Amino acid sequence: MSDFLKRTAVRHVKPRLSPALWARLRGDREPPSRPDLTEIAARTGTDKWGVHFYTPHYERHLAHLRDEELVLLEIGVGGYARDGKGGASLRMWKRYFPRAQVVGLDIEDKSFLDRPRLTTVQADQTDPTALRGVLERFGVPTVVIDDGSHRPADILATFEILFPLLPDGAIYAIEDIQTSYWPEFGGQEDPSAPGTTMAFVKALVDGLNHEEFLTPSYEPTYTDTHVRAVHCYHNLVVLEKGDNLEGSNKRKVLRKRFREQPRSSEA
Repeated sequence: MSDFLKRTAVRHVKPRLSPALWARLRGDREPPSRPDLTEIAARTGTDKWGVHFYTPHYERHLAHLRDEELVLLEIGVGGYARDGKGGASLRMWKRYFPRAQVVGLDIEDKSFLDRPRLTTVQADQTDPTALRGVLERFGVPTVVIDDGSHRPADILATFEILFPLLPDGAIYAIEDIQTSYWPEFGGQEDPSAPGTTMAFVKALVDGLNHEEFLTPSYEPTYTDTHVRAVHCYHNLVVLEKGDNLEGSNKRKVLRKRFREQPRSSEA
């Protein structure tokens, strides 16, 4: 095509076409799409896809953060005490979040993984001083993933330390919650037994509706008012932090109950 015809097309044809159609007419190739989290997981070899099937769920809850500058803290690096083993999921997160600082906390030394935007910290996941030190060093995480000991007592202790320190909009995930039903990991065979990770999660679900409780003396807990959503999947729970004070219509619907209720008990 001559230069004259090119200039004419740019002047008179291009304004009438969509950018995509103009690019096709020019013979431009469409830019390659970015791999999704599952594709990256398959490349890095993490068990979050294949052994487990967590990555589509994570994609659903984290895609809106992909291009944000953020801190992602994963508890549990993998590989146990074996030299040079572990870190597949940290590499996955680093590739998925191109502007994130990825931090992996593990009770074993995993410093062989350290590189720009990926740093490991050796610490116990239930150590309040160590966890607060991570936040002071790297900043408050927007995403926390507990893939640590999988023992309910450790999971609950870590949550109690970290969750109140996170901002609204943060995502807190707990993996491998099947250990709630395994005594070998501190769980209970009885699904209704207290003290397990799943018992805690079930209480969080009740807490979403705390404003509907009819016990006058009930005082909302921190999680009642700051857990905005609880998403449960096979062996995975994803929590959203945010305001959970929407109000209730119970006084309007249950007029008779509240008319008959003594004033002293309404406080």
